[in-house]
Amino acid sequence: MRLEQLERKAFDCGGLRLNWFDAGGPGLPVVFQHGLCGDARQTAEAFPDDPRFRLITLECRGHGQSEAGPREALSITTFADDVAALVGHLCLAPAVVGGISMGAAIAERLAVRRPELVRALILARPAWVTAAAPDNMLPNAEVGHLLASYSPAVASAAFSQTDTARRLAAEAPDNLASLMRFFERAPHDLTSSLLTAVATDGPGIVASDLAAVLVPTLVLGHERDAVHPLSHARTLASLIPNAELAIITPKATDKVAYVDDFHRALQSFLEVL
Repeated sequence: MRLEQLERKAFDCGGLRLNWFDAGGPGLPVVFQHGLCGDARQTAEAFPDDPRFRLITLECRGHGQSEAGPREALSITTFADDVAALVGHLCLAPAVVGGISMGAAIAERLAVRRPELVRALILARPAWVTAAAPDNMLPNAEVGHLLASYSPAVASAAFSQTDTARRLAAEAPDNLASLMRFFERAPHDLTSSLLTAVATDGPGIVASDLAAVLVPTLVLGHERDAVHPLSHARTLASLIPNAELAIITPKATDKVAYVDDFHRALQSFLEVL
């Protein structure tokens, strides 16, 4: 789906103007959230262009065109509360809720803490299982700390010489490309705050919580991804009783195949709900 196919809207959430996108139409509503320092372009690309399904994406505070608000409030918990507010605002409950990376952690938290809002769950390329500050998020924190200390150009040059960058270049080049783009993301101080805060955060749940999530669940993962390890997807699929695991083409291997596989997996899951 193209971003141009979505209507951009806004609503007031606790005094902040938050931006959201809506494919519209009578299709099944799917509230599908982007990753850290991403926006609705990410979810639009991953979502199938199928009128049976209505994509809705809230750009989390500090992302896209949404206001940031207090820096100390930037967290997975806050983002999840904002998505819950949008679901309530649109009278969608219970809705299909999901997301990519950080978006998956947001959806995971909602399924546990606000189960009345969730009829089905999509966890794509999860970067968390339950624990806060997982090791796979250290590269994001590293970029955030560099941006807090240096100009973007100096920080970028410094990061490119780190062991982290060399490891990702060999093992997960798509991860490295995403991290390098963060040095170009404005405003730089907000990007730094988001990366450092969220990389050390977590969904605020434990494994036993996931055993109580009984809604149909799709978990997507792929290899060649150090920030979103396939082991996280496998673990989540094993902990959630009604979960199915879809392993798709790595983005670093073939971007077109990755998108096609993503679309097919979502369509197969959504069309039987």
